Amino acid sequence: MKPAQSKKWLTKLHDIIYEADTPMGKLFDIVLLILILLSVVFVMMESVGSLDAKYHKLLYIGEWVITIFFSLEYIARIISVKKPYKYIFSFYGIIDFLSTIPLYLSFVLTGSSYLLTVRALRLLRVFRILKVTRYIGESNKLKRALLHSRPKILIFLFAVIIIAIIAGTIMYLVEGEENGFESIPHSVYWCIVTLTTVGYGDISPATPLGQFIASIIMIMGYGIIAVPTGIITSEYTRSDQYVDINTQCCAHCNESQHADGAKFCHKCGEALNVDEFSS
Repeated sequence: MKPAQSKKWLTKLHDIIYEADTPMGKLFDIVLLILILLSVVFVMMESVGSLDAKYHKLLYIGEWVITIFFSLEYIARIISVKKPYKYIFSFYGIIDFLSTIPLYLSFVLTGSSYLLTVRALRLLRVFRILKVTRYIGESNKLKRALLHSRPKILIFLFAVIIIAIIAGTIMYLVEGEENGFESIPHSVYWCIVTLTTVGYGDISPATPLGQFIASIIMIMGYGIIAVPTGIITSEYTRSDQYVDINTQCCAHCNESQHADGAKFCHKCGEALNVDEFSS
């Protein structure tokens, strides 16, 4: 194969594997998503003794088919970028590797207990769903809303922790060890359970004052649950002002966060493969 043809073939392969704005890229991602979900289902079915005994051979064959596909995909991702180590040592590159090798290791690891532990790593493929669905426009808005809400939510959680410590200490002083509040950490645990409206019931106040304080904490819990939702919703409604991010992935540095209409990578300056999107 001539160098020019080889380069064109690798560019086309890169577009299919790393992009999601082209018909072939979308089809590849959909197939990938289906195989990821099937892989997770197979692992779950294997953990059920009756299902594994009945369908073990079928599940084993299905696992090998999926593993071979992901092995080929992993190799294709490496050869279609100019700097393979950028992908190999990225988060998703490590996830892809760890979720592909367990079945191959079954030839080396003979102990069943160790094998089950290693094979469970295939569940890590579910993280790929987060990247596969990135071509859906609304997912980018949700991602931005969560990122911009992070400082406010952290401050809110810090305030909740302070409230739980203060209220837990008060309940320890009011109720005492005889009513199950054995220590301040134990009382703080009760306060957190009450604030989140979980209510395990393993500890409960017995004195009138303790019950009154518990009632106040329960009412506060309803408001506390609504605050993070309001913060994220507010940021989500503001997300339309941000520049839309598409799925173009730079073949040189593997950067994927590019604005719509970008012709060059904002990280390394390499020209993006925009011909596929210019129709």
